[in-house]
Amino acid sequence: MGDYEEKLKELLMITARQNASDLHISVGRRPTLRIDGILVPLQKEAIVTPEIAEGLAFALIGEEQKQQLLRYKELDFSYTLEDKARFRVNTFYQRGYLSVALRLIPMRIRTIEDLRLPPILYDFTKLSQGFILVVGPAGHGKSTTLAAMIDEINHNRTEHIITIEDPIEYVFIQDRSIISQREVKSDTLSFHRALRSVLRQDPDVIMIGEMRDPETMATSMSAAETGHLVFSTLHTNSAAQTIDRIIDSFPPEQQGQITSQLSATLVAIVSERLIPRIEGGRAPSTEIMLANSAIRNLIRERKAYQIDLVIETSVQEGMVSLNRSLVNLVKKKEISLENAELYSLNPSELRLLLERT
Repeated sequence: MGDYEEKLKELLMITARQNASDLHISVGRRPTLRIDGILVPLQKEAIVTPEIAEGLAFALIGEEQKQQLLRYKELDFSYTLEDKARFRVNTFYQRGYLSVALRLIPMRIRTIEDLRLPPILYDFTKLSQGFILVVGPAGHGKSTTLAAMIDEINHNRTEHIITIEDPIEYVFIQDRSIISQREVKSDTLSFHRALRSVLRQDPDVIMIGEMRDPETMATSMSAAETGHLVFSTLHTNSAAQTIDRIIDSFPPEQQGQITSQLSATLVAIVSERLIPRIEGGRAPSTEIMLANSAIRNLIRERKAYQIDLVIETSVQEGMVSLNRSLVNLVKKKEISLENAELYSLNPSELRLLLERT
């Protein structure tokens, strides 16, 4: 096992030094990094055999976690490399072989400004209650954006912040706020179990790593309704799709109540994409939906398909459509038109916007 631990450490150090977002260990391929969204095999490394994959996977975990992996065939956890780097890890079986996907979590929490996100996100961190969602595809910065907003509160307000995560990603250093970070499986048995008891822990701000089921969604909205500021994420592509996804997660007899709660508690939805920059790296493109009276009416009337129009016509209020955000990046020559079209949900409208501006 010692040899595998050394090899694992070497691979993780390469991942951190190359500023890769991910490391993949998969049988039949060389260990592979994801850098700026592109998979890059490590050519100097040997092709991974079943024995190497198992050795590296088991070097990450203790005996109890090993038994869980063998029993459930997949395992989520976090791993810290000698205080040098942290990783979110998923080990899983494919075609009978073990594979490992490791996501590098930067040790330093970057600010909203560092991330080049819209300044309106600072406004969200000053609220006393409400429901704020950060949505987008996997690997497009949702956790990083949430961490930036939570840390902004930590440095500027005296609050009790409770996070419920699976696994814990960014580790916050308490400043003006008390921060209680709870990890599913090690600190609590499940998201909804932790959420059911969270209101008895005197929180001001609650951050839920991901809303995976209707019970978590419902409890999150109830927490926002009872005077708490609640942040969470969903794997959806837009504000309109997010609203439909939440409501459609519930059985028909509950949808009326959920629609009413959502329209009353929702403050904003931030939808994110990380687009390859012309000069390397990735630039954030964001759709910002603010729950004004028009949006709340559309939620209540189940007309989410009209939300895009409200966003497009509410620029003065601080709303931004994804296409307008993409157009701005193209105009600044940060991203190519081809990539803008690739990430747009409506490329023909994007081209029209570009012609007009």
